Amino acid sequence: MSGLRKIGAPFVVPGPSGIAVRDRLKHLTAEDERVLRLVGDHLGTLASRDLKARCVAGLEHDAELWAERKRALTVESSSRWAGSITRASHDQWALARRGQLAHIQNLQASVRTIEHRLSLAVGEAGSRRAPGGYRSKREWHAKTRRLHVLTDRLDAARADWEAGRVSVVRGGKRLSNTRHHLQAAQLSEEQWRARWRAGRRYLAADGESGKRFGNETIRVTPGGEVSIKLPAPLAYLANAPHGRYVLASTVAFAHRGEQWRDRVTANRAVAYRIHEDTIRGRWYLTASWTIPPVKTVPPATARANGLIGVDTNADHLAAWRLDTHGNPVGQPLRFGYDLSGTAQHRDAQIRHALIRLLHFAKRHHLAIAIEDLDFTAETTREKHGRRKTFRKLISGMPTARLRARLVSMAAELGITIVAVDPAYTSRWSAQHWQKPPTSTHRKPTRHDAAAVAIGRRALGHPIRRRTAPPPAHRSDEQGHRTVRADSAAPGREEPRPRIPGPRTRFVRAGYGAKAGNQDTPHRSGCPAEHEPWHQDSLPLSP
Repeated sequence: MSGLRKIGAPFVVPGPSGIAVRDRLKHLTAEDERVLRLVGDHLGTLASRDLKARCVAGLEHDAELWAERKRALTVESSSRWAGSITRASHDQWALARRGQLAHIQNLQASVRTIEHRLSLAVGEAGSRRAPGGYRSKREWHAKTRRLHVLTDRLDAARADWEAGRVSVVRGGKRLSNTRHHLQAAQLSEEQWRARWRAGRRYLAADGESGKRFGNETIRVTPGGEVSIKLPAPLAYLANAPHGRYVLASTVAFAHRGEQWRDRVTANRAVAYRIHEDTIRGRWYLTASWTIPPVKTVPPATARANGLIGVDTNADHLAAWRLDTHGNPVGQPLRFGYDLSGTAQHRDAQIRHALIRLLHFAKRHHLAIAIEDLDFTAETTREKHGRRKTFRKLISGMPTARLRARLVSMAAELGITIVAVDPAYTSRWSAQHWQKPPTSTHRKPTRHDAAAVAIGRRALGHPIRRRTAPPPAHRSDEQGHRTVRADSAAPGREEPRPRIPGPRTRFVRAGYGAKAGNQDTPHRSGCPAEHEPWHQDSLPLSP
């Protein structure tokens, strides 16, 4: 089929590069909470000031400016607190730059789409690859005005990009806007203020290899005792030597606790972050560290025993096991989840669905094939127009979080993840793989067929398939087959070669019933044994 885009080769997804575990700080005293809030507010003020300085520097920032920022913060905190704050500010500025570039690309795509549709006549039909004209003159006029608005936004975004200006809100832009809609958010001003202060606090420290227990600023002993190095202006709050404050709470990481304990015992770097959940009224401690990259297996090894093709949908994962030849085995599988409710509920639903999928793969020693989905360019209003339901559907699919969760959880179980190009999997799977596996006891859906297509592409097999020959005979009387030869194939429009011999019921020229051979059987009933025997020039294939 001409005009199709080039399909990328499947690849083995590398494992995670870091680990993060969290535990609750239980039984904190009122004094502990007061000290944590004072330290967090003080460091949060310094972090806001440093982030402003980093944004003002823009593209002119260099190592000398970085050192100057750190020296200014060291006076009011410590050298380690200052280093952690400056690194966090730089990472936040870089994240804003990446988001700004994505916004520019989104605006460019919208402008191109509108310009193309405005160039067409009103009501002109589109195609699969390009949209048609607008439905009415009213819509055409409205989109003309919107084109000017998007063009102005694009020019402003490009100017900010070239100048290195970014917009960053410590605490989150969404929470900042909620201040003007407290009634809709069902929050009082005090509740919003508590969330805002908690979001702007800074209580995070980078790890240091070779230092005691891997971190000098927020130190956690193998027994779970937590202590904090107080900034210089708050040193009077210390309840331990060397300006430290020891919390009354202890931690014991239930998940990966042995790995964390091995690291802190060996004085290897561990980063910590303390934050408050104002909704539940709880404090949490998060520990994180980097791990060496997991060595990926070759694609041939991942495909040795077959694999499981997985199709991601808005409310479930459709999966089907495939053998090494790309044929579906057994019954299709379905792992559902509910993405309504809070973020914690949605995250838990994804974890439960993935762990069931991973347990099935582990039990049968199979790899998992999944699409390398990216919907960042697919959710624009201009791309899908009036299809608000479809836009909401693809916007709600947690592709990034699901992919990150799947990779990290599969690495712990030793399961290989193979990513494939998602091009045409839904279209070709419905055309070629939904009907063949159908029987009286099995009714595959289009999502099940898509799982087969994904698995076949991961195995290196084509998705499109030729149907069985016509049932009556070998000719094409019943119509063309679903897949034809490529347009560049030689002789694609020519008839099939005529191979002589009794199996194809063909005879060579000069030996047919009308060739003038008197020994050939005819209507008069001449016996066939009088026909002379001739050796075929070409052997028949079995």
